Amino acid sequence: MGVDLADIIPKRNIKLEDLSSKVIAIDAYNALYQYLSAIRQADGTPLMNRYGQITSHLSGLFYRTINLVELGIKPVYVFDGKPPSLKQKEIERRKQLKEEAEEKYKEAYEKGELKEAKSYAMRAVKLTDEMVEDSKKLLSLMGIPFVQSPSEGEAQAAYLAKNNDAWAAASQDYDSLLYGAPRLVRNLTISGKRKLPKSDAYVEISPELIILQEVLSNLKINQEQLIEIGILIGTDYNPEGFEGIGPKKALHLITTYGNLKKALASQNLQYKEEYEKIKKLFLEPEVNKNYKLEWNYPDEKGIIDFLCGEKDFSEERVKNAIQRLKSASIYRRGQTGLEAWFG
Repeated sequence: MGVDLADIIPKRNIKLEDLSSKVIAIDAYNALYQYLSAIRQADGTPLMNRYGQITSHLSGLFYRTINLVELGIKPVYVFDGKPPSLKQKEIERRKQLKEEAEEKYKEAYEKGELKEAKSYAMRAVKLTDEMVEDSKKLLSLMGIPFVQSPSEGEAQAAYLAKNNDAWAAASQDYDSLLYGAPRLVRNLTISGKRKLPKSDAYVEISPELIILQEVLSNLKINQEQLIEIGILIGTDYNPEGFEGIGPKKALHLITTYGNLKKALASQNLQYKEEYEKIKKLFLEPEVNKNYKLEWNYPDEKGIIDFLCGEKDFSEERVKNAIQRLKSASIYRRGQTGLEAWFG
């Protein structure tokens, strides 16, 4: 789910080209779920190899990463570890929603309602341990670094950005800001023309840049208050939030009363010790500080053996993509694009 701050967050549209020469820490699970959801056949069936293994995530990861690298972007993928115990309620909620969507998908498919079936199939997406390991293997063969987080991937991506090992974190969710990412790029892995759900219409999706300091200055709040706004709306650690409190009202309450405890008291709502634990998860998340980022030339034979030999990808298409990857300029130093804007 992630915290829904869309209505109050200042953002700007950018071009992928503006990110040339930048290291971007990508929330891997977020990206893989997008690929699994979007890369499907008309009836909702994902791409699969001859053994029935799903390959949609590998297709998205391979070709989208090459598109980014061709533009001079240096991606590093960050993988989730063990979620905090406070997230268990949200995990169970998501699991139930996926099970319900799976049942509705089967019903719609049996009735021949393919558009409906595809819509439900996209909501029933599951990312397995095998898919994650295959994704890491592909990235290694491509020469693209990844970091394994001990806990939340978004927290790890934010840490890389705060530590100046990445220029920005990339995710669809706004949680990266609560973890303190100085810059957040949204729509990095889904930019371009996208079909609207339950419609034949298409929209152009552009990358968005959000700068944390601009957010705090614009809203006249500090980092802890931003987290408290998130708690009022609902985070992965308290998904229910507070009934009747959306982003704008949450902002008003925090700026008016100064902190969460006083804001809740003004609404005759109870302040719980749990909220202190949530704030600590965002302010002091568990992260991996022992990582090494290296972009290496791709293992052409390894990629072909894996994608074509094991996963039944088109050899001609994969070979062409590898040539694009090998000729990318990410190994050359230089500053372009947004450097002129923000330094």
